[in-house]
Amino acid sequence: MSAKAISEQTGKEFLYKYICTSAAVQNRFRYATVSADTDWERLTQDHPWLLTERLVVKPDQLIKRRGKLGLVGVDLDLQGVKEWLKQRLMRETTIGKAKGILKNFLIEPFVPHSQEEEFYTCIYATREGDYVVFHHEGGVEVGDVDSKAQRLLVGVDEKLTEDAVTEQLLIHVPDEKKEVLSSFIVGLFNLYEDLYFTYLEINPLVVTGEGVFVLDMAAKIDATAEFICKPKWGDVEFPPPFGREAYPEEAYIADLDAKSGASLKLTLLNPRGRIWTMVAGGGASVVYSDTICDLGGVDELANYGEYSGAPSEQQTYDYAKTILSLMTREKHPDGKVLIIGGSIANFTNVAATFKGIVRAIKDFQGPLKENEVTIFVRRGGPNYQEGLRVMGEVGKTTGIPIHVFGTETHMTAIVGMALGHRPIPNQPPVAAHTANFLLNSSSSAATPATSRTASFSEHKLTNDVTPAKKAKPGVPAELQSTADKSGAKATTLFSKHTKALVWGMQTRAVQGMLDFDYVCSREEPSVAAMVYPFTGDHKQKFYWGHKEILMPVYKNMADAVKKHPEVDVLISFASLRSAFDSTMETMLYPQIHTIAIIAEGIPEALTRKLIKTANEKGVTIIGPATVGGIKPGCFKIGNTGGMLDNILASKLYRPGSVAYVSRSGGMSNELNNIISRTTDGVYEGVAIGGDRYPGSTFMDHVLRYQDTPGVKMIVVLGEIGGTEEYKICEGVKEGRITKPVVCWCIGTCATMFSSEVQFGHAGACANQASETAVAKNQALREAGVFVPRSFDELGDIIRTVYDDLVASGVIIPAQEVPPPTVPMDYSWARELGLIRKPASFMTSICDERGQELIYAGMPITEVFKEEMGLGGVLGLLWFQRRLPRYACQFIEMCLMVTADHGPAVSGAHNTIVCARAGKDLISSLTSGLLTIGDRFGGALDAAAKQFSKAFDSGMLPMEFVNKMKKDGKLIMGIGHRVKSINNPDMRVQILKDFVKQHFPATQLLDYALDVEKITTSKKPNLILNVDGFIGVAFVDLLRTCGGFTRDEADEFVEIGALNGIFVLGRSMGFIGHYLDQKRLKQGLYRHPWDDISYVLPEHMSM
Repeated sequence: MSAKAISEQTGKEFLYKYICTSAAVQNRFRYATVSADTDWERLTQDHPWLLTERLVVKPDQLIKRRGKLGLVGVDLDLQGVKEWLKQRLMRETTIGKAKGILKNFLIEPFVPHSQEEEFYTCIYATREGDYVVFHHEGGVEVGDVDSKAQRLLVGVDEKLTEDAVTEQLLIHVPDEKKEVLSSFIVGLFNLYEDLYFTYLEINPLVVTGEGVFVLDMAAKIDATAEFICKPKWGDVEFPPPFGREAYPEEAYIADLDAKSGASLKLTLLNPRGRIWTMVAGGGASVVYSDTICDLGGVDELANYGEYSGAPSEQQTYDYAKTILSLMTREKHPDGKVLIIGGSIANFTNVAATFKGIVRAIKDFQGPLKENEVTIFVRRGGPNYQEGLRVMGEVGKTTGIPIHVFGTETHMTAIVGMALGHRPIPNQPPVAAHTANFLLNSSSSAATPATSRTASFSEHKLTNDVTPAKKAKPGVPAELQSTADKSGAKATTLFSKHTKALVWGMQTRAVQGMLDFDYVCSREEPSVAAMVYPFTGDHKQKFYWGHKEILMPVYKNMADAVKKHPEVDVLISFASLRSAFDSTMETMLYPQIHTIAIIAEGIPEALTRKLIKTANEKGVTIIGPATVGGIKPGCFKIGNTGGMLDNILASKLYRPGSVAYVSRSGGMSNELNNIISRTTDGVYEGVAIGGDRYPGSTFMDHVLRYQDTPGVKMIVVLGEIGGTEEYKICEGVKEGRITKPVVCWCIGTCATMFSSEVQFGHAGACANQASETAVAKNQALREAGVFVPRSFDELGDIIRTVYDDLVASGVIIPAQEVPPPTVPMDYSWARELGLIRKPASFMTSICDERGQELIYAGMPITEVFKEEMGLGGVLGLLWFQRRLPRYACQFIEMCLMVTADHGPAVSGAHNTIVCARAGKDLISSLTSGLLTIGDRFGGALDAAAKQFSKAFDSGMLPMEFVNKMKKDGKLIMGIGHRVKSINNPDMRVQILKDFVKQHFPATQLLDYALDVEKITTSKKPNLILNVDGFIGVAFVDLLRTCGGFTRDEADEFVEIGALNGIFVLGRSMGFIGHYLDQKRLKQGLYRHPWDDISYVLPEHMSM
């Protein structure tokens, strides 16, 4: 949501810190907060004025009209405050329908004043600007300020002046106070704008000879503006409405939501309730809550929430386990029900999200059975059939009753089943699989449609409409297809020839648009190019039917617009942070007539600036916070309409006769489904977005549909919040709208809740009685609009109106024409399990595809939790085993002792020469590593093999030495240029002490040490060197640690695993030498002549 209420303390803190006015604002920062655990002694030390001044005390918990409710203690000393609080602090209180505990209080200095010194002021946001309201009488008895206060509209991008305040607001104020008040109100308005307030009320505002006192304050700020205001806001706490506790689980989900690109919401209404929901989609979540309340479940509804925007499997798991944990804490005598519902998704992979829910159900199967939980599931969208199959399967394996339904079942039918109002079908009809639509077995396969469907041509004008009333003149004919320079907007937004730019690297959405174009038999793709500022100009590959095409991608909008003058639509996938700037830039180009803004979370103040500019330039904006819109047979925005199976199932490849407008993207796809099942299909559909101020309104689109000949009836899915639906009432009453309108406003449940609930959409919140869904539905019904009794009946009333139009000849059904078959993408076909292909690679050590990196089956979080260290990680990745602690330590010791052996050895020498030649780190390191072999550093494997073979064959150490001498072979791992029996290598000594202390057995090491006794007796430097020691000790480790069979241990030696220890360890040293040379700024190395012996043949030197 965007507009969120803040506590009075937070509001005053913002005001005192940031207000800029010549008026003397008194009592700045003089407030103290009290709760049950307040230390009074510490409080008086921090606020010594509490001991000396008269005080006011009141609860700070978003309670309105506290004075009238007797919840303000006035003119008390500190002892009086304590006595007053004794009767109220932590006591349960009922305010209206809400019952809650008073737990947070605010103490401030008492301001003696007369009634004449009290004023009322309020600033609140509307679509067209901000209203400043002022009344010269404030206080508890202010009464109905709406009817008697002065008000002044400050338009978007306009400034408030002191003169305007004085002339229009301060009419009844004594002259001596006008200057102070005008300065304060202008300062207050500037603060309101700068800190992105959406509502700010002060009552009373007291003005005395000393200055201005802010006595009581209520405020809301636009939470989506945090990325702009964070430096000034700091960490803002948003308290819950009075009567609803703040639960840690809500905070946990809010935190998940903040870290995710998806939308995750949870509000606990009644933790002891028996009806729990887990609904996908902001609009759908409201519809399910409405239906539960309509069927009498309001007192048992435990939660409101939604997950949407393609959350990952892990995010859905975290969300689901939170809800399952909450619902299984307390048993209910009638058992419990969990409704896992949703509309038909546009782009969310239903199977992926359901896998997360299934994991949670498996984790909680015991508590779910104990609590006698029955689960009802209804969902549609990409890969939903697999999701439903998985969900049904978990019901069978766990024994939890799970009833599963797809798009063949009305969205809210499962609510009636769950609450016992509707029978549960034994075997619901199974919808066709995705593949059945996309991989037709014969070229003449027809889509599953009856002859009742019509296919209207866009330019075919019909005169067979019988209007109920005489239509009043609307948009002039010359403006019906294009917008002129005066700012009038087009009636027709999209046609079969519409070309669009897509802002953002959204390849999946673009491919979906091209597939839609192809199945609609368009001659050319609807996307001309993409704009992506983070890469240079290039070409991106897409499919057009069976063949591959290249689409240009531009770094900036100017180039894209210049090279594609035919483009008049922009689809913006810009982030919430960049959407405003990129949209404002786009509106500089007159050829762009329509802009769809997908991003959710754009601050309302910025959206209003976009709307103002769009109105001035005649641009239609769809969004923000939308999936877009669709014109069957012509054009679709981004992911609208879902994947091709849904496009075909809902017959969106050709126009029908019904146009709709909705706020919700997910619900627009549900409308596609409902309309296709009850009429000849959709002519055009738009989701205007869930924000409080959508770029275009219901009425904008309803009037377009009214003036479009191909549209015969109109469907509107409104919702709680705002007053836009009343304009439809006026349009119908005045005769501007003559076509049949079917309308339903969702959010009827809101009036049944005891405390305010913010629904999934930012705009879904009623600020007054007229904004409730119930009031709007009633007004629409009275105006002559077709309004069902509930969402359950929406499809029935659409069918009735449609059948009447067919019967009267307004709609003439036509024969269905089957669309061309579009090949399925390989990746999606594989996702659906329709094809298989041999993999190019196999891996068994690491998997990065899920939410968490996995090393040999162990999640990376577990690796750190178990403190496995580098040795443990190496054990997982090299040996696919979790090695004992001593083995991990030994590996780390080996890496430490092999890390470096000075600059003179060949590998370090090469690295240094390379570094001094100006080569980069990788080249220099590689140069050093390439010297590793049998002569330098590569003796680990060879030593392990030689000693193992001799020991395993039963040779005595002396026999082994003699055989190697006879064969003329060196014993690998024996001998050192510098070290000897008299000057031992301390690296070997350190390792030997550790191995002898910790290894279960050291048979091969003992054998090698016996060989060393023989070789050193001949020459003191023929010792077991560090390579040889590590080689034989590692064989002992592999054979005796208990993690490997003998064959497995021998295989690791055979494939060269031990040399890896030296390579990994010595890489550290080589990198050190490289950095050392760079740090010392050493120049190009040239070997000195006097260190080279020039030995040329004699006849060449003559």
